[in-house]
Amino acid sequence: MNLGTDRIVEIAIVKLLPDGSKTVKRKLINPEMPISKTSVEIHGITNEMLKDAPTFAQAAQELKQVLDDCDLAGYNSNRFDIPLLIEEFLRAGVDFDMKGRRMVDVQNIFHKMEQRTLSAAYKFYCGKVLESAHSAEADASATHEVLVAQLERYPELGTTIDSINKFLGDEQVVDFARRFIMQDGVEVFNFGKYKGQSIAEILTKEPQYYDWMMRGDFPQQTKQKLTEIFTRTKLKGLKL
Repeated sequence: MNLGTDRIVEIAIVKLLPDGSKTVKRKLINPEMPISKTSVEIHGITNEMLKDAPTFAQAAQELKQVLDDCDLAGYNSNRFDIPLLIEEFLRAGVDFDMKGRRMVDVQNIFHKMEQRTLSAAYKFYCGKVLESAHSAEADASATHEVLVAQLERYPELGTTIDSINKFLGDEQVVDFARRFIMQDGVEVFNFGKYKGQSIAEILTKEPQYYDWMMRGDFPQQTKQKLTEIFTRTKLKGLKL
């Protein structure tokens, strides 16, 4: 996956409400670029199917409204779906605030317990064959059913998002491309010559490294987080 160049072509949202009801929303998205033959073979969505579909920028406000005040869950969503979704919102110029949202990656539970694919998880937990695998709506609906089955099977998970995340021990996210991670409460680089070193300290010593990253082919959300750290570091220096 390349967050800087990849685009969404289909999105499906299974929204669970506090009263136990759910709604399903699915949209095809025009990526404004040709889809490769390999991608078509995977998800079955062709360029012809998308020619009259809205672009993400055209659908962004509607999708944001559907997701307002929602925690987010999915299958491999912490590393794929959510980072790509946020990147698309940033490209569209729509502020999709992640503060306060909790994330549950159903794949993490499955890998911790069984280590299989979504199709195998669906067969294992739900006793069903996943038809139309790689269709966004089929995958999203199957993921919901797998999560419900996991909660029933593993009481140690608890019944809340907080208890699930505590069980999984998920790392604190700095940027979704994981160019930066938290170590002992400090934001550090997770790549390159400064891997493991404090971002704030490096930017103080070598502010040109900030310029290099901002010019580079890094995801927009990574650059956004880098700018937040850089600005915070500069302000702290002024106060000193």
